[in-house]
Amino acid sequence: MQENQKLIEVVSHFITPADTIEIKPLGAGHINDSFKVVNGNDEYVLQRINHSVFKNVDQLQNNIFRVTSHIRKKLEEAGETDIDRKVLTLIPTHDGKLYYRDNEGNYWRMTLFIKDSKSYDDINPELAYRAGLAFGDFQRMLSDLPGEPLHETIPNFHNMEFRLEAFRDSVKKDRVGRVMEVSDLIKEIEARADDMCRAERLHREGKLPKRINHCDTKVNNILFDSNDRVLCVVDLDTVMPGYVLSDFGDFIRTGANTGAEDDKNLDNVNIDLDIFEAYTRGYLEKASEFLTDTEIENLAFGAKLLTYMQTVRFLTDYLDGDIYYKINYGNHNLVRSLAQFKLLLSMEDNFDQMQQIVLDTAAKYKQ
Repeated sequence: MQENQKLIEVVSHFITPADTIEIKPLGAGHINDSFKVVNGNDEYVLQRINHSVFKNVDQLQNNIFRVTSHIRKKLEEAGETDIDRKVLTLIPTHDGKLYYRDNEGNYWRMTLFIKDSKSYDDINPELAYRAGLAFGDFQRMLSDLPGEPLHETIPNFHNMEFRLEAFRDSVKKDRVGRVMEVSDLIKEIEARADDMCRAERLHREGKLPKRINHCDTKVNNILFDSNDRVLCVVDLDTVMPGYVLSDFGDFIRTGANTGAEDDKNLDNVNIDLDIFEAYTRGYLEKASEFLTDTEIENLAFGAKLLTYMQTVRFLTDYLDGDIYYKINYGNHNLVRSLAQFKLLLSMEDNFDQMQQIVLDTAAKYKQ
């Protein structure tokens, strides 16, 4: 009961609590604690923001406000109806702030609850196509966001040069004596390192722009209505500047894997080209109008890049003694990195076909 009273106290900084207010835990988010608030006829989501992951809550909330305001404006201009279900709506505090800090130092925010919506954890080609539409449209609507670039809520999140630097430092320090047993995988990573830093090089040469990325493009970050039509993209904490190939690639890494991210049986792990084709079709249907040729030519590379990056990140954590990712058993991070590397090998084997799918699809929409 005491916990509930605390939550009601927090809620009272955003809205006036009704006598019959109900607050219940919502979902199983890995980063933030979420609660559903039913206040009379109105429904909201209350979240405690994980301050150890997102160090600057001011910047985080400012990003989300700018992004959702711009999407709302685009939807209004397009004559859309039911807009409160098609974009997240932040509820400010009574004194106009985008978050509330309680006396224990916790940060809280509130949004409207999107009614009659659902999300999926599993994927099939039809859902992949719709997910492509959702993330393609998300980037399209934000491609002309005015003003300063968004803040980097997690600096260098998808920067391959930065990830390799951290990896090499971990190999050098060999903190827990695991380098010898993974020397073959280290060699494989180094053999690809130069090519995998291509995006940063192209950006420095002025050939690859930074746009607004979601940076967590999983199918469960899309809400659908009861007829499986896309409502909106959610979980906007990591919305920040990045290369479109990273967002494209991360969906393929997670959604087009025939096995599990931590599959011990590497025979299960391959690229699912049906999912790849369907997502590409949906994504380019919406995004082709604003993408440059260089961006399109590197989308399939983005799938390899994000899979390679995750191989490196899991192995770095294994070499550091498993201090970042939660593990369920001793060599979990090694199992993860080997499974990601197998997915990368499958992408390399099928890369010509993946590239052809992207170019053929883009040509169709660019006409």
